[in-house]
Amino acid sequence: MAGGVGSRFWPVSRTTYPKQFLDVLGTGKTLIQNTFDRFKKILPVENIFILTNESYFDLVKEQLPELTDNQIIGEPIMRNTAPCIAYGCYKIKQLNADAIVVVAPSDHLILETDNFINTINKALNNAETNNCLITLGIKPSRPDTGYGYIQYGDSTLAENLHKVKTFTEKPSLEIAQSFLASGDFLWNSGIFIWNVNAIITAFDLYLSDMSDIFRDGEALYNSANEKEFIQNAFQRCPNISIDYGIMEKAENVYVMPSEFGWSDLGTWASVYDLAEKDYVGNAVINSEKVMMYNSSNCMVNLPGDKLVILNGLHDFIIVESNNTLMICPKDQEQAVKQVVSDVKQKYGTKYI
Repeated sequence: MAGGVGSRFWPVSRTTYPKQFLDVLGTGKTLIQNTFDRFKKILPVENIFILTNESYFDLVKEQLPELTDNQIIGEPIMRNTAPCIAYGCYKIKQLNADAIVVVAPSDHLILETDNFINTINKALNNAETNNCLITLGIKPSRPDTGYGYIQYGDSTLAENLHKVKTFTEKPSLEIAQSFLASGDFLWNSGIFIWNVNAIITAFDLYLSDMSDIFRDGEALYNSANEKEFIQNAFQRCPNISIDYGIMEKAENVYVMPSEFGWSDLGTWASVYDLAEKDYVGNAVINSEKVMMYNSSNCMVNLPGDKLVILNGLHDFIIVESNNTLMICPKDQEQAVKQVVSDVKQKYGTKYI
């Protein structure tokens, strides 16, 4: 899935060039390129499909030249993850009626590739032999309020595959601390594995109107008439996530506790946490000429040819792109989405 706009990474991430197409960590590859490289080690390239906004088709093509045009699936409008997944799974089912599917965001960081590959392969094997919806849960290392949580019980379908009890969206700090202390909560990674028939059955049960919309196109998928059908189909779909629409309601949802160095890279602070830092905690990314005086625990991401001098700044995020400079205390970065909304209201889309 590569259709998001990454507004919390503004001003570097923009509507026309969002987060998944950026090298936010300065590794030499963009997030979607790293995700693609991981999955190439699990399955053939011809079995990888990118679901994205149709306006990003050329960006995907440019960054992933190994893909054919048929593997880049364009959504006409943003309608959250449930319509995106329904479209992808109905299209794949037309190609392979018994396909086992992995659904993964394109903009996450995974540091331990071998562990990730082993986890995905185990989940694929379980999805092939069981009528279940599997999600990967990350063992939490801190009471983070920016992640969703999954609670699991003692009931298991297979080794390390636990029946889900509850889903909780981003909790307060106190609740997150209690989750961590209980020992039976995991971070929700947003990575799913299932048999294509199991997920379509779940759409029939819990999002039947949406399922009817995409079932109407069964004879049109992977044909010249698919695009026209999808233009109309997405207009009729509600804006709803797969978590809220299906995963929180279905009876056959299981979670696999996992550890593979995961981060959803949802905020600038998460990038700072992962970046290389100097002896006073400053992280400089994609910037070549930075001089700091009496400054600590800052994250700097500015154009490489710009000379930057910081004096007396502590715990700040300093980023510049698209003729926009943002200087923000790290503990107030959750306000970035509101800032983007305010900028759009005052100046239009020029800076967005």
